[in-house]
Amino acid sequence: MASGEKLIAENRKARHEFHLLERLEAGLVLGGSEVKSLREGRAELRRAYADIRDGELWLIGSHIAPYEQAGDHNHDPDRDRKLLVHRRELSSLIGKVQERGFTLVPTRLYFKNGRAKVEIAVAKGKDVRDKRRDISKRDADRQIERALKERSR
Repeated sequence: MASGEKLIAENRKARHEFHLLERLEAGLVLGGSEVKSLREGRAELRRAYADIRDGELWLIGSHIAPYEQAGDHNHDPDRDRKLLVHRRELSSLIGKVQERGFTLVPTRLYFKNGRAKVEIAVAKGKDVRDKRRDISKRDADRQIERALKERSR
């Protein structure tokens, strides 16, 4: 992580479920109680995805827990949130999403210089064989590392 970044939530399952091809940073439109809840680290990206509606980018399915001290002025924890990107980045995303099989998946939610940001990845779904291959490769790499470590002693 670069300086000035504080990680709030990470979608680790996205690396397992998708081939992440390209990443993009986007700003989030939030209310006051949402920001305070994020500062406490109370957010989930597990089932979230991004969608393009009416020429705007939206984060759908993310959960930001209610801020307990907000009382009656609290936010809806599961509402759709608008993402802020440059026009040329949005038009590039529109072109990629219209291709068959591509989707927009949030991978990280973080503060960068005091502003909430979300990292969006252009992704293509993995099939079961790819997931199994990744798991077996990771296990083989671990065994090789263990063997090298034992040998060097």
